[in-house]
Amino acid sequence: MNVVLVVMDTVRHRSFDIGGDADVPLAEVSTDMTMLTNAFATAPWTLPSHGSLFTGTYPSKHGAHAGHKRLETDVTTLAEVLAANGHETVAVSNNTWISEEFGFEQGFETFYKTWQYIQSETDFGTIARQEEGVAKITQAVKTIFDGNPITNLANATYGQFFRKANDDGAARTNKWIESWLSTRDDRRPFFLFVNYLEPHLEYRPPKQHAVAQLPDGISYDDAMAVSQDAWGYITGTVELTDDDFEILRSLYRAEIAYLNERIATLVDALEAAGKWENTLFLVTSDHGENIGEHGLMDHQYALYDTLLHVPLFIHGGPFDGGDVNDLVQLTDIPPTVLDVLNIDAPEAFKQFQGTSFHPDADETREFAVAEYLAPQPSMSALKKRVGELTDSVRMYDRSLRALRTDHYKYIRGSDGSQELYDVKIDPDETDNIAEAEQEVVAKLDQQLDEWLDSFEHAKNADEVAMDDDTKSRLEELGYLQ
Repeated sequence: MNVVLVVMDTVRHRSFDIGGDADVPLAEVSTDMTMLTNAFATAPWTLPSHGSLFTGTYPSKHGAHAGHKRLETDVTTLAEVLAANGHETVAVSNNTWISEEFGFEQGFETFYKTWQYIQSETDFGTIARQEEGVAKITQAVKTIFDGNPITNLANATYGQFFRKANDDGAARTNKWIESWLSTRDDRRPFFLFVNYLEPHLEYRPPKQHAVAQLPDGISYDDAMAVSQDAWGYITGTVELTDDDFEILRSLYRAEIAYLNERIATLVDALEAAGKWENTLFLVTSDHGENIGEHGLMDHQYALYDTLLHVPLFIHGGPFDGGDVNDLVQLTDIPPTVLDVLNIDAPEAFKQFQGTSFHPDADETREFAVAEYLAPQPSMSALKKRVGELTDSVRMYDRSLRALRTDHYKYIRGSDGSQELYDVKIDPDETDNIAEAEQEVVAKLDQQLDEWLDSFEHAKNADEVAMDDDTKSRLEELGYLQ
């Protein structure tokens, strides 16, 4: 059986409705998809969350986080297990974090990066981001002649003029996958991983999708004029009103609506290639987004469900429709995939911290855990961007861990802070009841400590160097370095 694992980068559960009016293309194939309504990420941003998705382990164990920005080879990935069991393994990434530089190529025979027209180790993101004038020309000439001039010139031209002409890479992703499906060796099953980036800041959906979502009386030009400076908003240098956030949420939903169409096109490609019926097809997200909730934008500095509760739906194998309301996490996907494929991989299962949610599995998850092991961006990076920071901003200079049951959400900070929410009656996590419910806090605090003591933690604590082009591309996505 083939496996397709799709990540809709930055899609929160509350803004994703497969049956909604904006999601008609996917709604057409949703009747035989299993929807897991209580799926949670293990971290609120791309690097550690994908680390968990790939390895079935939490950030404390796999060691990829803001303090060590690389997935090391001492953990086994799902791609490695599937490759060892005869699958062709292919990754298509639209997000710079998910690349060889940060260790995510492990187990993949083919790793396609859509930000490059011709796949190369030389990154031309800098050229597209340089100031106009002599500096830009100088950088272009220098980079073009560093390596293969023809390849580099093609990538420079693509990055400068064509990369974002229509979307953030989804259309090119699908075109590449269609070509690959038509030319690959059909004698082996495949594992295809896809990261789509469209819902990530900045929100620049196609005009027709935006207009369909915007509030009455708001034009596309009006919407595009609203500031999307997350760090300016968080630090108080940019003001945004409730109406502004309503517009931004509309643009965000439009990005998701557009992406749903691209995923439906991917399904069409699998059907046209005769692969759909023999494919385990999983779609999820690595994390959500704050769009004014909790006084935050983007997906940092917090562990609220706006960042952790993600969509998850599956087609194929034993998953034939309906809703599943059990708690599940991204760490549960690797063992579930191997269970569906009936692959015996004892060393991988020994590593996994996830729980298989195969319909025939006996075990269910008692709680979900999330970790934010270091702030990203750091206070020094944030200060470099916006200037002096207030105490209300410096409070984010901490690590966080959260434990969530069906009833409560407990968040503990390295600064001694404690938050408790009754998510049954307060799903938006607006009323911190930690002071009033000390017994519940003590119980969940002990449960979190016991969980932390139950496994060996990664010893990676050093910063990982990255080249200037990568740093520049990440900063374009809002990840200040």
